[in-house]
Amino acid sequence: GSGVVIAPDGYVLTNDHVVHDAKQLNATLMDGTSMPGVLVGTDPATDLAVIRVETSSLPCATLGKSSILKVGQLVIAMGNPFGFQSTVSTGVVSAMGRTLRSRGGRLIENIIQHTAPLNPGNSGGPLVDSAGHVIGINTAIIAMAQGIGFSIPSNTAKWVVSQLLTYGRVKRSFLGIAARGRPLGRRIVRFHKLEKEAVVEVLSVDQNGPAGVAGIREGDLIAGVNGESVSSVDDLHQFFSKWPIGKAVPLTILRGQKKRKLPVIPKEAKK
Repeated sequence: GSGVVIAPDGYVLTNDHVVHDAKQLNATLMDGTSMPGVLVGTDPATDLAVIRVETSSLPCATLGKSSILKVGQLVIAMGNPFGFQSTVSTGVVSAMGRTLRSRGGRLIENIIQHTAPLNPGNSGGPLVDSAGHVIGINTAIIAMAQGIGFSIPSNTAKWVVSQLLTYGRVKRSFLGIAARGRPLGRRIVRFHKLEKEAVVEVLSVDQNGPAGVAGIREGDLIAGVNGESVSSVDDLHQFFSKWPIGKAVPLTILRGQKKRKLPVIPKEAKK
């Protein structure tokens, strides 16, 4: 796998799947210097990880702003495909806002799709713009496809890195329910004046979890969170990944023919 030095004191950003289950970590720099590394933290939900090597005064890359990328913009992928060190390939941004499933099952959002050739070994390497700023971390390809590569945006990486360096993990809130998306008939949508024709159906509730304490029951239909419509479990994941842990938030619930709002105080999800 590959990685990118993001701080002079030896912090290296890479993919979670590169270091997953590794019993020993070694980092080899571009000049051939090899040194042992220790795992700082991983986040399977975004396929990112940070390791640290015992050194100082390393040249490091700058994490740029992925939010200002444009389709058609030149990008450069760097890494070690098939063990060929320091390989560089170029391409353009094909699309923004793609989604991919992480190893943990969550959706990774705002994925950058590009045409820079990627191969096994590129994972964890940087995707940079023409100014040399890291605007993504290469994470995946589609087998047997050409010119289709995916990178985790640098804006996501910045947030994950700050969480990993501060806590050693990424803090996320949870409700304590099992749920699934469920389509609704148009008559029900009109009756409740809903914006979407689907809701999130609660399949089971942890009675000691935030949802159970708030009074949410099995069979309830979640139509909104804090005034925002939700129609899938991914919508809930997206909302609660940004909502502060411990801060109450109203859920719009359909129960029978009644529509009500229940305040829920999300807790930190257990690792």
